[in-house]
Amino acid sequence: MHLHMIGLALAIAIGSRMLNRTTMADSRHLPTRWHLSLIMFVVPPLLLLATAVAVVVMGPSTAHLWEGQLSYGLSLSFIVVAVGLWIHLARLVSQTLREVQRYPRQQIKAFSSDAVPEDAVPDDAVSEDAVPDLVTGRVLNVATVFSAQIGLWSSELVISEGLLRHLDEQHLAAVLAHEAGHAHYRDTFWFFWLGGLRRLTAWLPQTEALWQELLLLREMRADCWAAQRVDTLVLAESLMSVITAPLIENEAICASFSCAAPRSRLAQRVDALLDSDDNIQRALAIGGWGHPWPWLAIALSLSPLLTIPFHY
Repeated sequence: MHLHMIGLALAIAIGSRMLNRTTMADSRHLPTRWHLSLIMFVVPPLLLLATAVAVVVMGPSTAHLWEGQLSYGLSLSFIVVAVGLWIHLARLVSQTLREVQRYPRQQIKAFSSDAVPEDAVPDDAVSEDAVPDLVTGRVLNVATVFSAQIGLWSSELVISEGLLRHLDEQHLAAVLAHEAGHAHYRDTFWFFWLGGLRRLTAWLPQTEALWQELLLLREMRADCWAAQRVDTLVLAESLMSVITAPLIENEAICASFSCAAPRSRLAQRVDALLDSDDNIQRALAIGGWGHPWPWLAIALSLSPLLTIPFHY
């Protein structure tokens, strides 16, 4: 019985990812891309985890001893590996924060009076969410051009002296606005958990493709959030100028303006900024986790837990 549950969960997880090859067409509707990618990335691992938890809670089956012990051992091992992965990621976050916190916080000028065109942002949007004149962040004493949000729920802005020397005030304001977008959406927190799922189920089909899609959409969302506060052309120029190999390459613990990406992904980010205002609004409509469809899919993926009361 328990072994059958594991087999069924595996079949559904693999089958849904294989189906993803046909459902994830090149849709230009960014919210649809986000929700489909998020659902297809999250649901299979959660289904496997929920099945493993259900089997462990119900205990080894006594009807067929070897099957019961095998299913229990597989499930317990899967849970232990999952917990170990997130502990490892948490240690990476803690270690990175300790290294970054060796550098003092500094006040960084975000933009001058001419950094935001008069017609770029509605007056009410500026008053509510505008990037402040001074931004607090940690400045790394390195020549590499780098900027990122690092941490979990309350992330810290980290930039390099190389970035400050490389960009003028206007383009620096665009980069800081992008990083403020990551902080606004708590990207470091959510991608900490998504990064754990990625490592846990790297063997499932399409895991890396879905991960890269989510990273792209995350960056496009932050780009477009920034485009509501600074000039889009300046932001696109900053993107083209700053893209380089980042100091910290673990996307699960930092959200970086200068994250490495294929040229096609870079082109998509620039096109989304320059094509039209509709693209910006569609990217902002991605939002976070407020849409009901991802939560409904997550609830369905946890359905194996409902079998626990019927076991006794």
